[in-house]
Amino acid sequence: MGEEQFRTNIYMAAVCRCFPGKTAAGGDRVPAPDEVRRCSRWLKAEIEILRPELVIPIGKLAIAEFIRIAPLSEIIGKKFHVSRFGHEFDIIPLPHPSGASPWHRIEPGRTLLHRALRLVVKHPAWPRDSALTERLIAQPSLPFDTKLLSYGHEQSENAA
Repeated sequence: MGEEQFRTNIYMAAVCRCFPGKTAAGGDRVPAPDEVRRCSRWLKAEIEILRPELVIPIGKLAIAEFIRIAPLSEIIGKKFHVSRFGHEFDIIPLPHPSGASPWHRIEPGRTLLHRALRLVVKHPAWPRDSALTERLIAQPSLPFDTKLLSYGHEQSENAA
C-alpha cells in the first residue's frame, strides 16, 4: 500500500495536537498530563464521529489513552477490546519507532512487533486491497519491514 492509498484509508492523529517543544538536551519533550488532557476533546470527537473498528496507538503516550500502561513486552503483540466515549473497538498497540529506543529492533521487541503488525493486517478493519497485506496474511513467516511503523504517527514523542 502506497502512502497516498494509506492516507486515503487510514485516519492518523497525535495525542497532543500542538508540538510540546524540545528538552534542554534537544530531544522532543513529552507532553505534560495537563497538555494531553487539554487535547483529549479531539480524541473524543474523532471517536464519536469516525466510530473506528480498530485503533493503533503508537508509543506509551498513545497506548495510555486506551489501556493501563504496562511493560511493552506485556502489551505489544496483543489485541485489546476497549470502550471509549460510548463506542467499542479494538486496539493493537505498537512501540514508538523513535531512534531513542532500540526496543522494537531487539528481542523480545522485534518478535512482538512482528506479531502486532500481523494482527493489524489480519484485522477485519484493515484495507484488503493491498498485495502486501494479502502476501503477509498468506505467508506469516515473511518478515515485516519495521519502516512500516513510521505510518500512523505524525508528531514525534519520546521513545516508548
